[in-house]
Amino acid sequence: MTEGSRARSNRRVVYETLRRRVLNLELPPGAALSENELAAALGVSRTPVRESLILLAEEGLVQVFPQVGSFVSRVDPQRVADAQFLREAVELAALADLPAEPPADVLAELRENLAAQRKKDIDLEEFFDLDERFHHGLLRLSGHERAWPTVVSAKGHLDRARRLGLHRADSPRLFVRQHAEILEAVAGHDLPAAAETMRTHLREVFADIERIRAEQPELFASNSAAAPVRRNVVVWE
Repeated sequence: MTEGSRARSNRRVVYETLRRRVLNLELPPGAALSENELAAALGVSRTPVRESLILLAEEGLVQVFPQVGSFVSRVDPQRVADAQFLREAVELAALADLPAEPPADVLAELRENLAAQRKKDIDLEEFFDLDERFHHGLLRLSGHERAWPTVVSAKGHLDRARRLGLHRADSPRLFVRQHAEILEAVAGHDLPAAAETMRTHLREVFADIERIRAEQPELFASNSAAAPVRRNVVVWE
């Protein structure tokens, strides 16, 4: 591997690591980001960290304030709504394209996935991963699985809002039940029922946002363009 290839590979690993830590809330909304500290923790130079933060800023997951520093962006309800619009459009269109006989092997995988979701005391990150694979699997049924990476790349703010909602829910039982209803309707080729349940399921995040924002408004972007300010520590106004 050439030096240039190693540098690109290193940058990709750093970017994916930081993006994952932002999306899973390990780096929570509003958290200050130190290039030096991140580089030391990841065992790399500051260059791939700086480049990764620029990429994350382009996605709206990081904000950079000159003379102040870089911060994990707070969850933007408008970006959540935009990503939700895209996701709903793609997933409902995929349901409308289901063949008369959906692939039996994919249906079997979805049933196995659903059984895993029902595991008692399931870890929330494990459930989130199963949820992602379940929805990807539904796209596979209609042959539109290649649309999934586009959806994933657009829904960073949405995924953070979904995780915040999961952390405050008693359990993911509601989502598991909705998944089961969608799968049952798909298997029975009741596309109107599948679409109605899917729409309701995907829009649950909006209720989560309103509930969480009432409790912890500091996690969410406001209409104000105010930046953090330096005192003894950097703080948000």
